[in-house]
Order: sequence, then C-alpha cells, then structure tokens
Amino acid sequence: MGSELGVTATSKAKADLSAVSIWWACFGCAWTVLVSIGVAYIVIRRDSPTIRIRGLGLMLSALFFLHLYFWSVQFGLLMGPVIPGDAEYWFMGTWLPVGLSLFFASNGRFLYIARLQKKYAYPCSRLSVQSTKPKRRGDLIGRFLRLDYSKKSFITVGVAMFIQISLTVIMFLISRKYHPSYGIPGTGVTGTAMEIKTAQGKGWEWWPGVLSQVFWCWIVAPYTLWKARDIHDTQGWRTQTIACAIAGLPATPLWLCSTYIPAMTKLETVWLPPQWICLSIVVIEIFTVFLPCYEVWHRQTLRQETLDAISQWEARNKSSGGEGKSLASGSTAVESILSAFKSTKGSVRSDASGESILTMGALEYVLERNPAPLQEFSALREFSGENIAFLTSVAEWKNSMPTALRGNAAASNDEKIKEMRRDAYNRALHIYAEYVSPSHASFPVNIGHQVLRKLELVFEKPTALLYGEREPEPAVPFKETFDLDMPVTPDTGDSQKALKHSLTEIRDMVLYWGEIPEEFDASIFDESEGDIKYLVLTNTWPKFIKSHRSSLSSVSTLEAGVNVHFTEDRTNK
Repeated sequence: MGSELGVTATSKAKADLSAVSIWWACFGCAWTVLVSIGVAYIVIRRDSPTIRIRGLGLMLSALFFLHLYFWSVQFGLLMGPVIPGDAEYWFMGTWLPVGLSLFFASNGRFLYIARLQKKYAYPCSRLSVQSTKPKRRGDLIGRFLRLDYSKKSFITVGVAMFIQISLTVIMFLISRKYHPSYGIPGTGVTGTAMEIKTAQGKGWEWWPGVLSQVFWCWIVAPYTLWKARDIHDTQGWRTQTIACAIAGLPATPLWLCSTYIPAMTKLETVWLPPQWICLSIVVIEIFTVFLPCYEVWHRQTLRQETLDAISQWEARNKSSGGEGKSLASGSTAVESILSAFKSTKGSVRSDASGESILTMGALEYVLERNPAPLQEFSALREFSGENIAFLTSVAEWKNSMPTALRGNAAASNDEKIKEMRRDAYNRALHIYAEYVSPSHASFPVNIGHQVLRKLELVFEKPTALLYGEREPEPAVPFKETFDLDMPVTPDTGDSQKALKHSLTEIRDMVLYWGEIPEEFDASIFDESEGDIKYLVLTNTWPKFIKSHRSSLSSVSTLEAGVNVHFTEDRTNK
C-alpha cells in the first residue's frame, strides 16, 4: 500500500508524467479557474442582499484554505515522489481543519440570522423589558457569552484551530518517523528513501487531522442540519447548508478505507485516498460559490421581470386613460390582489385583470391594510424583515405626526409645538437607531450612501449619546443592539396589534433632550422610505406573490385581512 500521495517503495524520485497525473493536474487548474470566476462574480455583486447576508470575509477565508488542500491533492500523483514525505501531513493537519472550521463557522451564521430575524416576524416580541443576554458574570465565560455572534465565532474557531495545530505539531515532534534523531523510541522507520516516504504518508500520527474532520463533519454538521430543519428561506442558504453538511459525511470514512484497506490499493494509481475529501470540497464549493451566483442572477432576472410587468401595466393603463387611478383605491384593487394570489400560473404577472399585482400601489395597499403576512415572509424566508419593519414603523410615525408639525415647525416658538416636535424627533431617533444606523442597528436597511449621510447628520450624534459610541462594522452588520427576548410566536391579532404599538414601546424606553437639528422635519424619512419600498418591490414582493400562490391558507389569510379592511372602508363611506 502507498502513501497519501500514491508513493510506494518502488516509486522513482522524479515527477510522474503519466496521463492520469497530468489529467488530475489539468482538472485542478481548470476547477480553480472556474471557482475564481465565481468568487470574482460574488465579490463584484457583494452589495446584493444574497451575498451581504452570507458574510463574505469568513466565507472566502474558508474557501481559500479548503481550496489550498484541494490543489495540493490534485498535484499529488504528479509531484508526490519529489515533495517532502511529511508535506501532506502538514497539509491535512493545517489547511484542511482550518478551512473546515472557518466554513462551518460561516455556515452557522445561517442559524444565527434566522433566529435573530424572528424579532421582525413576530413584532410583539421585538422589544421587551426582559433581556435574553446572559446574566452578568465577571469571569471569562460571562464575558464570552456577552459577545456578539461574530466575535464568539472567531474565538471559538481560533481555539479549535489552536488545539488542532498544537496536536499536529506534538504528533510530529514525538514521532521519529519524520526525524530519526529525536522522538519516542520505537516510532521510527528504516529502509530506502521511498520506503520511508511511503511510511510517512500514513500512520497513527495523522489522528489529529482525522479527529478534526470527525468533529466538524459528524458532530457540527448534523447539529446544523437539525437546527435548520424548519427554516425555509428564499436565498438558497438552507439548500447550501444541507448539501455541504451531507457532502462532508462520507469523506473521512472513505478516506480511511482507501488508506488502510488492502483491497482499495488498486485505486491509488488513479484515485488517491484524499480525493474523497476533495470530492466533498468540490461539492462545498459548488453550493458555496455557484449557488449564490445563481441566486444573484435569478434575483436580477426576477427584478427585471417585475420592472417589465410594471412598465406593461403602466402603458396599458395609460392607453385606457386610467393614469390617475391608484391600485390601492376601490374594489378593483382588492379583486386584482386576490385574483393574482389565487393564480396558479408561474409568472409573477397578472394579465387577467386590468391591474398589476406588481405595482407600487399593490405593495403600498398591503403594507397599509395587512402587512403581517408580508413581514413574516420577509423575516422568516427572505431574511430581510428589517425592511418591512422599517416601512411600517415610518408609516406609523408619519400617521401620528400632528398637523402643526407638517409645516415649518422648526421656526415656531410655541412651547406646545416644540414639545410635539421633540416627541416626534425622539420617535424618529429610535427608528433610526433600530433600523438605519450602521453602528447600532442589528440589520441596517440598505439605503443609498447620500441618503444615509443625510440621516446620520440628523440622528447619529444623539444616537451615540443614548446608546453609546460604537464602531461601524459594515462587513458584519448583524450586531444585537437592544436587549431582545427570544421571539414567541403570536397569533394574527397579537401580531397586528404589535405592529401598531411597536413605536410606542420604543419611545418609552429612553428620550433625547438635547438640541434638535434644524434639518429635522416630517419628510426626513421620505428618501429612505422610497429606497426601501423600491427594494421590497423588486426583490421581496415578487417572491412573496409566488410563494402565496402555492399556499391557499396564506391566500385566505391575506384575503380575510384585506376584505375586512375594505369592507370597513365602504361601511364608513
């Protein structure tokens, strides 16, 4: 039996230029080019919600180390006889476990974000007096538990990598197989140079690398699968998590069989034992690189389809002389929305009626009348619940704005108006801190830089005074800032009530009594609200429509909510 890289006692100390070894080297180069193209596309499209939510830095770091190991194995047959005998030992003892630990830390982000997004799906538990953070302890464990997810992940991964590499170094130092001058007596080998190199390619010294694979692929991966069983997102993240976890399960057993079972020896001339591990790495790269690329492309396609549907509806509406008609006014709007939800066609367009379900009017109608189903979908499946929560919070803030503040209230000396303006500013300030601030929001909404800059000038300094100075972390925009209870699923009525009272709960927590900037007025959120509405219209809304077409119960829920409000409107009239 040969070594990890196919070296046997009869091998010659020169590069193996056989057709098989050249084929594997070419395959390694070709696959590297494909993966590099996919990674480049991801980096270029890093502002896409599909990519932003994945945590690009951690993901690419994991892929880098995993691909280094993959690359070394593809050149194993070609260069195995000429590279040092302990080279593959270090590759498997360092690159592979580091890559696996970083990868599963990156994949665990999926569970963290899914859990944290529940506060947007169930608004009645969004802000609570009770805290989910651990009780304050002065020891290291207490300090560790109070860290945010990213820091805890880096510390955990760092400790795991330190233990793994330390064990690898210790095994290397105590075995005379790699250095006959020192080590535990009886662990050395004798023979020709190729016989020694063959013996160095396997043995009990490799157990730290095996242990790390078993830990990540047979303990962490199944745990991740179990925790993700009830999560059904539209980002392809659940599919990626399941595929990568399953792909890693058979790798280590097959590698052990190929290395130590004599009947598998014949495969070593064409298929090295670590190729089983590389096969799982290829699957991981497919679902970690190319699946997000597809999701980004599909999102762009769906966005363009939505824009085309809006253009067609506007042209048809204009030609029929109805340009002044709003989708959110009258029975035609309700019938259009409900008929579109009941449609069984695959397209997101509704051509059967004179209205389009994909217009901004349709979205605004649902946001105004019954936003709970859309908010739940956005949080639990799109992982963008902050967008709908921001829109409903801003709408509530505007609706509660006194008429006296809709003009030039900043120049008024009336004490009552000043008090109302301060109250409005405090509520706007909490909206900014909860949904917009890059330094304080758990999930900052994705608005334009100029719009964000304008809001920062009005709110950022008071936010820092109320909640403390924090460094923005744009690469890790998922920090908990408020004390949050674990969400408890409410019924529909509770959810609707929570939507209407969320700002009141926020407002009662803390107030700002400093000077109010002159730039603050009733239109302060108009631009950001427009940005987020457009983002929801072209991303979340079409997916929401498609999802609800296949769910009659969800359609009934929306229909009941819309019809109740529409009936109330007609009764009032």
